[in-house]
Amino acid sequence: MQDAGEKGTLASALEQEHREIDRAIEDYLASSDDDESRIEALEQTMTALRRHIYLEEEFLFPPLRDAGFVAPVFVMLREHGELWDTMGTIERELADDPAEVPGRCKWLLAQLAKHNAKEEPILYPHADGVLGAPASAELVTFLERGRIPDGWVCAGASA
Repeated sequence: MQDAGEKGTLASALEQEHREIDRAIEDYLASSDDDESRIEALEQTMTALRRHIYLEEEFLFPPLRDAGFVAPVFVMLREHGELWDTMGTIERELADDPAEVPGRCKWLLAQLAKHNAKEEPILYPHADGVLGAPASAELVTFLERGRIPDGWVCAGASA
């Protein structure tokens, strides 16, 4: 789901993934088919968003916090928890009450819009400088094929 972006930086790759995730959720909402491929595409999008959050919390936020971005990182962690909880609800509703999923996806898009509008201009411009080129390149590769460890849950999730 990820391309390194035009500039080839971690910041541009993360922003590109934000757009791809949003677009995939919008595609789910635009289709009224109840076929398996539509559901599978949404599940893959949830997996991509969870991987994105993992990368930020485990590899990007600690050095940014150490560089003085304590308050913005705190806000992002709290919002990640809210996103994580919404994704969990979507996944449960896909199995138990699919009629509720479109409304929940609209809520997730609203949460993402609010979150990304802060994260992209405040933290991302510093990502490559704080991490350095080799670490940034490794994380761009992780966005392309990495997996989160089984059982990993973001710091702010309620469950």
